[in-house]
This record gives sequence, C-alpha cells and structure tokens, in this order.
Amino acid sequence: MFPSILVIFYVTLSFFPSLRYLLERRWFSQWKEFVKSGDQNSTSFPGQIDNTELFEDLESYRLKERLVENEDFIFVPAEAWHKLLSWYGMLPDHPALERKVVDLPSTLKVEVYPVEIFLCLHTDMESPILAQFSRVDTIDTIQKFMRLQLGILDCAETRLWMKSSDTSCERLRNMQLTVLDAGLSSGMLVVKKLTVPCFFDRRNSMDEHDSYRGQPGVCGLTNLGNTCFMNSALQCLSNIPPLTEYFLKNAYLEELNFTNPLGMKGEIAEAYADVIKQMWSGRHYAVVPHFFKTKVGHFASQFLGYQQHDSQELLSFLLDGLHEDLNRVKNKEYIELRDADGRPDQEVAEEAWRNHRRRNDSVIVDTFHGLFKSTLVCPECGKVSVTFDPFCYLSVPLPVSKERVMEIFFVSLDPAAKPVQVRFSCFLYFICFQLSSIMVVADVFNHRFYKIYHMDESLNCILDRDDIFFSVLCRYELSSGSLDEEGEEVVLALYLRERSHYSSSSSYGTSLFGHPLLISVPRNKCTQEACITMSFCIVYSLHFALNFDVKASMWNGANQADAGNSVENGLEGMPYAGVIVKNKMFFLLQKYVKDKSMDFTLKPSLIELQQCIELFTTVEVLEEENPWYCPTCKKHQLATKKLDLWSLPEVLIIHLKRFSYTKYAREKLDTIVEFPIRDLDFSRYLLKKTVPQDEPPSRYDLIAVSNHYGGLRDGHCEYLYFLEHNDDLTQSPTGQTSARSQDYGRTRHTYHLCCQAAH
Repeated sequence: MFPSILVIFYVTLSFFPSLRYLLERRWFSQWKEFVKSGDQNSTSFPGQIDNTELFEDLESYRLKERLVENEDFIFVPAEAWHKLLSWYGMLPDHPALERKVVDLPSTLKVEVYPVEIFLCLHTDMESPILAQFSRVDTIDTIQKFMRLQLGILDCAETRLWMKSSDTSCERLRNMQLTVLDAGLSSGMLVVKKLTVPCFFDRRNSMDEHDSYRGQPGVCGLTNLGNTCFMNSALQCLSNIPPLTEYFLKNAYLEELNFTNPLGMKGEIAEAYADVIKQMWSGRHYAVVPHFFKTKVGHFASQFLGYQQHDSQELLSFLLDGLHEDLNRVKNKEYIELRDADGRPDQEVAEEAWRNHRRRNDSVIVDTFHGLFKSTLVCPECGKVSVTFDPFCYLSVPLPVSKERVMEIFFVSLDPAAKPVQVRFSCFLYFICFQLSSIMVVADVFNHRFYKIYHMDESLNCILDRDDIFFSVLCRYELSSGSLDEEGEEVVLALYLRERSHYSSSSSYGTSLFGHPLLISVPRNKCTQEACITMSFCIVYSLHFALNFDVKASMWNGANQADAGNSVENGLEGMPYAGVIVKNKMFFLLQKYVKDKSMDFTLKPSLIELQQCIELFTTVEVLEEENPWYCPTCKKHQLATKKLDLWSLPEVLIIHLKRFSYTKYAREKLDTIVEFPIRDLDFSRYLLKKTVPQDEPPSRYDLIAVSNHYGGLRDGHCEYLYFLEHNDDLTQSPTGQTSARSQDYGRTRHTYHLCCQAAH
C-alpha cells in the first residue's frame, strides 16, 4: 500500500496536474521515513497532517511570507493528498492548502500565494470581507462567491467594480476574464452594486411597495434636449418581442463579445439592456436614458451633445453595435466572395448566407437579417454579375411627382405697383430660359438679393422655402445719348434702408426693409452722380414726398466704394445703390398682393407602400460617383443594377427615404404613404425558391411605427405601437396613450415601419 502512494506521488508530479496541495516539509520527511521502514509500529509514525509551521497564526491561517519550496513545504498532487488525508486525517480546523497551476507565458507555475481581495457592497464599503482567489479564477467565480457571502439573491441585477485607489474605479464587464487578465492584485477592493434589486423579496421596503406598477413596456422616455430621434428608435426596438425577451431573460450575458475589434466591448449592449429592463419593470411612468445616451456619444461622436439627428442613423448604429457586441463568432475567418458564374440562384444564395453566418452570428442576425439578390449588367460587354448580400433593414425610396408647385413674387415694370404672389404648377425639370429675356429670376433673403439665377439653370436648385422674385427689368436713361457701340448694360441692385437715430448721440444707423429692385442702365453712363439722380427719380415716382435723403454706392468695375452708409450686398461683385429714408411707412412696395391662384389648395399625393417596394426593385443605372468594375472589360462601368428580395427576416424594418439630398437642394418629402396594419404581403416581391420548405416569411403584421414631423431643421420624432390582439394604434411618446381603430395607416409623417412575421 505505502509504496503505491510513492508511485502516485512521483508519476502525477511529472504530469503537472492543475491542482496541488501544500504540505509541511518536516511532516512529509517523517512520513517518508515511516513508509521506508515498513514497520507499522515504528516510532517515526507521522500522525495527523500538520501544517502549523506554515501559518503566521492559527486564527486567520494566513501563510507566512517568503516560504520556500522544498525547504518549508512541498507540493503534493491532488490524488496523493486525498490518499494521505484518508489515511492520517488532519489537525482540527486546519484548512487544506489547495493551490492551482497558473499558465504563465512560456511556463507553468503553482501559485503559493493566491490573490487576496477585499469584497463589499457599495452601500457598506466600510466593512469589507477578505477572500482569496486564484489567478486563474474567473470574475464570474468572484461574483458567485459575493452573492453567497453577502446574501444577494440570484434574481437581483448587479455590477462589479474594481477599486485600486481612492479615485480609480474600473467596471468589471467580462465575467469570463481571469483574475490575472483583469489586472486584480492583492489589496484591491471589488465593489458589488445592485442595479435592479429583487423587490418582491424585500417585503419591508415601503418605497417599492408604493412604487408604480403599470403595464410592463408601456413607459415613456424623457427627452434630453432634442433626443426624440433616439427615443423613438428605442421605443420601436423595445416593442419587438424576440429582441426584448432576449434581454429580459439575460440571455445576452452569455454572449457578450469583449474581444471583437468591431464592437464596443459589450458596453452598448449593456447600456441598451439597462434601458429595456427599466422600461419593462412596470415601475416607471418614464425613464431617463442618460446612461445610454452617454455611451452612444462615446462610441459615435456624431451623436455627442443634445442636438437633433436622423433617427435612421441612430437606428443603424444601434443595430450594428448590438450585433458586434453580441456576435457569437469570436474569430472571424477570411472568406473570399464568389460570383454566381451561371450557378443556380438557390445554390449561390445558400452559399452566401452560410458564409455570412460564419462571420456574423448574433440575435440581431437571427431577428433582423435578410438576403438581397443583386444583379449588375455591363452596358458595354453585357457581363452579368449576380451576388447575394445580407441586409438589416429596407431603405425604400418614395415615388416623386414630375410636377412641382411653386410660389413666386412677380414684380412688374411699374415701380409703384406691388409685387404679386402667384402659385403655379410646372414640370420638375422646367428651366429658366423659357422666360422672357427682359425678366430676371432672383432669390431674395433678408431684404437683399441672395442669388441671381441664370437662364439655363434647372428649377431643381430652388427650394420651397426660398423667396423667388420674377422681376421685369427696369431700363432708365440716365442722360441723353444712346448706348455705346457694344450696347453693354449694367444691372444695378437698388436697396431700401430706413434711418434710425441713436438716443444717446446725434449719430444714426440704417436697416434694410422692403423688397429690393433691379435696374438696367448703360455702363458708360453709370456714374455715382447718375445713380443718385436715378434714385431720386425712383423715390419721387414712389411718392416719397415726405422727408427723405438719398445716398448711393456704386461699383466701378474693379471694386466697391461706399458713398454713404454701407449697403451689404448679397451678391459679390454686383453694383448696387442705396436709398435711405426717414420713415418706411410711406414705402408702397413693402407689402404684396395675392393672386387668385393662391386660393388653390394642392391635394397631397397619396401612394401605397407597395409602390415604394416596386420602385426599390426596379432597374437603375449606377451614378458616376459609384461605378462598377467590370471583370471582363477591365474598367469601371456605369452598369445597370437591380435589387430583388430573396429572403426576409423574422422582424422587418422598413425605412422610408423621406429626406432627399441632391447637389442642388436638401428637402423632406411629405408624400402620404398608405400601409396595411395587418397582413402586409411581400410574396409577389420574393423570388421563388426551388425548395418549398425553405420559403421565408412573406406576410407581416405591423408592431411599431416611428414618425417624423416638421422639416430638416426643426423636426420632431415620436413612435406608435400596435396592440397584439386588435388593430388599435397606440401612441406613446411620453408614456401617455391614445387609440384609434383602422385597417390601414395613412400619414405623411411615417419614417420607420417595424413588422413581425405573421405565423
């Protein structure tokens, strides 16, 4: 029996197992003598295992410092230790000195002295408890130990913080990190903070007894400045059942990816989980998402501050961030993309989806990702390229009418006549050269000319909010004689200013008012004296007989010289004159009259959501800024492109592209879009599959809507969600609800539609 223990001892020692036990060297030496003697009654019998010489005291049983292997103690393999313990026993109350093998760079080492860490709750940091942990123990081991020692229930949500000094604290997020990798060392303090306590077990808590217990999920989000764009996106995602259940059941904790270089170290996922758990606790009328907003701004600087942003940009960032933080693929392999090259669509699609899942596997992919079929055709050689690409949401365009209704101000040749506001309809690509050569089209802003449009410019560059003046050009003969041989004329801008005296001095200032005028004069007659004379005639014709002064500025062909008070011209290099009056109330052109056409009310255009989907799947030609490289022609080509829907996800987010950005203008499309609340059918847009059982979902029910009100600069977002068992539309921007029954939604404000597959 006894020789066998020596065999176990030396054999297991050579294999270097993960567990070792410390044994006092004197006791071990006496035991070896006893075993070698072979006499059961030998005086060298060691008795019970005694490690007294290794401890500083017999109260804390802490090891003495600077113990040396083979002089003070030896390491015993776990199997040998359990044999010795069963044969000889151990002195009462003595702990077994179990030690783990630490895998250090290029070597294995048994840790004699574990890491000693102080543990406490954030509400009682004055009375920490001391505990020892191996460097290969995980943070999750510390968390479970603290729950047991501090009496924290498993249902309570907690966070761990590592405190290394009075001011330095760091959140311990990754529960799978080892003590060594987390940087924990002896003497540090680990603080556990309760974020969501287990209230139903705290029967003596009067605050929680009196807390609000409303319907879970029916909870508003407080606006932090202009963060309605963020709140509406959060509310829509909050009402997507599979995603919310995933976070409420804490399934995300097992899938947090802290090493993904494309992720945010799990911080976005944890911040989002905090918001969702508060909203679905039933204890709040409204939640302040300040922590989530801070995290978003930290990882996406465009969302810093509290200004208005596009909710689509926030939604795209959030879905991508959640996916990368929860990606189950820790090491993404390189996969070379292949073209179809004539292979069947079914085969190419399955390969593309399989390759996508090899690099991207998360709850976001499970819930929101579908597959496009993209077909590119070279216009030169006819090369056809077919690929299948994943998508997370559908951004569909809105059909735009080819006609446009414009409002302009018509200024006649008579300077005493008031401008007339006219509304008319024209083609979108109507150009200015169709006007008479004696007319000028100008943009007036703040009582000055902002831009003079050329005759060959498209009306695309004119925004709806611009004040456009169609002016008949006035020609004035400043002196006798005809034009020069070339007949060159100068278009002169005439601005109107009112004099205002300062109360504290005799000096005065001027301010622009009214509508500016355009005058055409011969260049060779355009002198400063002639401009003053001309201004006098214009004022006289406008019946300014009461108390006026005239001062003028002119352009001499090279620079601008001011003969009186400076007139700020809106157009660089354009000559101008200024008329200064003492009282603008006598100015007849400061008001305008409305034409009968202004009484006409334009009926808003109405389109169906299916029209947006059809437009999305039509053939288009690539823009010059985004050409396609043809592998046959060996050069970039403006190929034709067509997108088709191959498979749709469990939850489909449809983004209506209401904001139009061109090189001429930025505008919001207020087109009314009609969409069904129940049974939205995509079957006719999905390409048919060769395997029937692989058919993706094609019918959807609406579960949430995000609306955008206002324009580009002063918009406001809010969300609406749909009850599960009826067709009531419930609006809840701040926790308050209202309902109306309908089969179809129809609004000019719809921006996002969230649909769930109808099974």
